[in-house]
Amino acid sequence: MNFQKRKQKILEQLNSTGEVDIKELAATLAISEITARRDLNQLASDGLLYRTHGGGMKVDPLAKPQDFVNKAAQNSSAKDNICRKAAEHIQDGDIIFMDCGSTVFRLCQFIKNKKIKVITNSLPVIYELQNCQVSLNIIGGEFDSKRQAVHGKVANEHIGRYRAGKAFLGVDGISPNGLFANSELEAEITSAYIKQSAFTYILCDAGKINNETYLKFADINQVDAIITNADDEKLKLFAETALTILRVD
Repeated sequence: MNFQKRKQKILEQLNSTGEVDIKELAATLAISEITARRDLNQLASDGLLYRTHGGGMKVDPLAKPQDFVNKAAQNSSAKDNICRKAAEHIQDGDIIFMDCGSTVFRLCQFIKNKKIKVITNSLPVIYELQNCQVSLNIIGGEFDSKRQAVHGKVANEHIGRYRAGKAFLGVDGISPNGLFANSELEAEITSAYIKQSAFTYILCDAGKINNETYLKFADINQVDAIITNADDEKLKLFAETALTILRVD
């Protein structure tokens, strides 16, 4: 069976059940798990499904546009390892902030069975965590269609009314010199989360480490930990900081 025929079968199952599992897909289509995984990665790159750990989920274009889905699917294995580690630091009863980053979004799949409260400005996070154990607090403000998130003064004021034990945030760059963003709106809302959180985790793949982008908006000592797949060579520059480094493969 060629890829086009497999693609049709996969999409039919997605339309029917909303999700596919790699092991079940391999058995149903009589292909190897490696081929099944490659097919799902290709469909995710085309924006036709959302890649999850062990399978894929149907894309709802009203909730997660293709550009966001594709970004979330990039480096999916590394992002999932980072988020799996992050989930180990979340316990029942926690109140947490989650921002609109594509890595942070992938944390959703690992916390659906936790009895926690999530405060977020991300529409994809809200969509993903509806109808599960998680209680949601939805931040209001100006909607950014590109980021599928809410930003602005009202959003920042909303965050300022609440306290969270932990925040799980993304950045465009992080170095011993501080945190970096590509826009002022992103910088402002990330700063608001940090201010209202007792402990802040930055979730970032290796490409964000020691990447100083457009705008520095916070010193490194304003956050507590980073969870990353960066190697020891990249991370050695953080040795003189008080930052807790949680490294994954």
